[in-house]
Amino acid sequence: MTKASSAVRLSPGSAAVLDAALGVARETSGANPAERAERLSRQFLGTPYGADTLVGSETVPEQLAAELERVDCFTLVDYVEALKRSTSRDQFVNALIRVRYKDNAVGFATRKHFFTDWAATGPAVATDITATLSRNTVEVAKNLNRKDSGGVYLPGLPVVPRTVTYLPSAAVDDGVVTQLRTGDYLGAYAEDGGLDVTHVGIYVAGPDGPLLRNASSLSANQKVVDSPLFDYLRTVPGIVVLRPVQ
Repeated sequence: MTKASSAVRLSPGSAAVLDAALGVARETSGANPAERAERLSRQFLGTPYGADTLVGSETVPEQLAAELERVDCFTLVDYVEALKRSTSRDQFVNALIRVRYKDNAVGFATRKHFFTDWAATGPAVATDITATLSRNTVEVAKNLNRKDSGGVYLPGLPVVPRTVTYLPSAAVDDGVVTQLRTGDYLGAYAEDGGLDVTHVGIYVAGPDGPLLRNASSLSANQKVVDSPLFDYLRTVPGIVVLRPVQ
């Protein structure tokens, strides 16, 4: 039988990052979910930002890629969530497939391209808890992948009708934050009807206040950083919150 790890694109540098992270995964295997999420995501602080590390499109066959030496906001959460489910390379690869793809099927059409796919498609990675956090949430009917300006974001993929619930940034107060748990995934609500969010990160209850641990493409960062949550909220319309199922 072919090992799962042989199915993944993994450079020597990424393999070294993965092995170090798996060491932390083994060390924290008995820790509570919040501590485990914080310790594993901490391994990526300072990792350079890198876009377009996944391989696959309407015309290019999908390849299972794990580029851990540079990450964007979505691949960062992919890798952290997969690491939480792993203590070995083979377990990581199998977990990455479960996290990144619908029905565990590696393919461009089955990739979970949208943040809310983690809650809306199987196998479910997380539960959308946004509506439980406040009475001020807003529901918006969207057609994911269809740009408001015309055309689609991802050629070759269908338009997906979905109701997205978000909490306006102005309504995120201390009462909301006290309901969040380290390891929750926060998405920055997208005003365009074809997207659910424009950016994602990991909530961390820091010693000096709430943080969004995220792969930032801002010119001042260009790496994984801890952004003070309330500062970040002033730059986005609102948030969508997903709580991991494990």
